[in-house]
Order: sequence, then structure tokens, then C-alpha cells
Amino acid sequence: MEKRLAFDLNLTDWETWVRERGYPAYRAAQIYQWFSKGVEDTSRMQNIPNPIREALLQDFIVTGLQVENELKSTIDGTKKFIFRLHDGHIIETVLMKYRTGYSVCISSQAGCKMGCAFCASAHAGFGRSLTAGEMLGQITVIQDRIGERIHSVVVMGIGEPFDNYDNLMGFIMLANDPKGLNLGARHITVSTCGLVPQMLEFMYANLQVNLSVSLHAPNDVLRRSMMPVANRYDLEELLDACRRYTVGTGRRITFEYSLFNGINDSVKDAKELAVRLRGIHCHINLIAANEFSGSPYKRSTADHVRTFFETLEQLGMTVTLRREMGSDIMAACGQLRRGIEETREL
Repeated sequence: MEKRLAFDLNLTDWETWVRERGYPAYRAAQIYQWFSKGVEDTSRMQNIPNPIREALLQDFIVTGLQVENELKSTIDGTKKFIFRLHDGHIIETVLMKYRTGYSVCISSQAGCKMGCAFCASAHAGFGRSLTAGEMLGQITVIQDRIGERIHSVVVMGIGEPFDNYDNLMGFIMLANDPKGLNLGARHITVSTCGLVPQMLEFMYANLQVNLSVSLHAPNDVLRRSMMPVANRYDLEELLDACRRYTVGTGRRITFEYSLFNGINDSVKDAKELAVRLRGIHCHINLIAANEFSGSPYKRSTADHVRTFFETLEQLGMTVTLRREMGSDIMAACGQLRRGIEETREL
């Protein structure tokens, strides 16, 4: 039988394991607490006897996320962690510091299938989906490494979270567990490019998790040229799902809108966007889009960004401009990409 990743186990799983191994029941909570703290080195588990530590190494993949590299922005101190998974796949995770505390942007897949034209991750190929524990481990290992509590998490790194729905839900349960990481659901944000069936399934789960939808265009013609998912779910279907979500959950939805010079950043685009979103309990998060080598999509000018923002405000929309962080280490939105060869060039 293939070994399970230790981070994937919840407290009930550990209780089963210690019972089957004939260990005292209280050992389950001790082991669970160590892995919930991101500790992969069993020698650090001082309250666990050596025979049990050896059994852990025998039965589980304990070192499932190894930090291959750590890059720090000279602009704002943002850090990007390059993790190598136990089977050799590479993922990237970003640590940002705000006034409210530390936030991490985690990956949900090694690579991405969605193929968005403006995103570096889409051009690096697809490896596999991550397990719930591999998503959790990105938080806990970084938390252990920096010696600070992570305040919030966005599942907005490499991959489409709703393309890995079951493991995403497992991750949320692990992260939210009061006996584990104990991260409040309202401190978790999930970002999707618009997989409508999974959005509605997520609505019925009735969690307090925040939902963000990557829109990036005010009409189908433009969106289809940028995001292949728009060929499966047009804007009418997507926005209808968003309306249903806000009504069904009572929670506001965030629309992410990256501004690309001469493509989707005109006053006409802003006005059309406002008409499209009118009546949806939402706010619009504008992103002065980031560039990567070989991409034809270029960042909007400061004047275009300001005009777009002001136009939406004048039309009564709730809008913010995201502060982009870590652009000099390719850690900003749309810049994460899989492949250790690429990261070594940075």
C-alpha cells in the first residue's frame, strides 16, 4: 500500500493509527499537534518516544514538503518559497506581511489546466493536484520556519482550486480544525476562474470561507480570448451562479480584474463591467497586472488604472486596487510558474 502523507491525516486518522499500533490513545493528539505545527523532523518531537517516531517514518511520508529555495523581495520583503514534493513535483508559495499580520498565497496544484493566456503558471504544464495535507503543509511549514502565526490564507497560487475540489474541502477542514491549525474560516479565501458547478457545490457547503472569482473582462468575446474556461461557462451563466452564491450564503463575492494595457482597461470596459455586475453583492478588486517573459500582455499605465478605478467608483461600484507584492521575485499575481529550472534563473 502506498504511504500516506502525514500532513493528510486528521485527529481521527491518528487515533485509528495509534489504536492499531497498540500505542496509548493520548499519543494521537500529540502527533497531530506536531504535524499541525509544520514539524517534519521527527527528532524534534521530544514528547514522542523513539519507537513511535520510527513507526511514523515507516508508515508515512513525513518529509513531504521540502523547501528547495527561498527568495526575498528587496522591494517589500515578500518571500517566495519553492517546495519540492515527495514525488519531485515543484510548487510555489508566497508569504506577505501586512499590518494585520502574515498572509500566505498557497498553490492547489502542481501546474494548471486552465490555460489563461496572461498567467505564467498556465505555460508551465500540469503535473498533478495536491492533497489536502500538501495544501495545509505550505502554511504550517512556513509558519514553523518563520516562527510566526499565519493570519490569513488565499488559495490563489498555482492551480485552480475548484479543479481539485475534494482535496480543497479536505484542506479547509484541516486548517479550520480547533485541535489542529485552528485557522478561522473567514481568514481563508478561495479563488476560482469560474467553474460554475463547483461554485454552486461550494455554496451548498455553507462555509464562512471567502470566495473570489477571476473575471478580467466585461464581455464574453474578450474573456474567451483570455480565459479558455469562458468557452465552457459564459458570463451570463457565471454571473448567475455568483448571484445565487451571494443570496444563498449571504456573503459578498470578490471579482478579481487584472488590467492589461490596451486590452481590457478602457473607460468603455469599466462602464460595461459596472453594468454587468450591477445588483450583485460584490466588490471589484483591480490588479495592475504583472508581466512575465514572453507574454504579449502588458501592465496598464498608471493613468489607465486610475481612470478605470475612478470610473467604477463614479458608477457606484465598490472597488479596491490591490497592492501587488513581490514582483521582483516573480511572486505577484499571474507570475507563479512551475519548474525548478525556471526558479533557478531568478
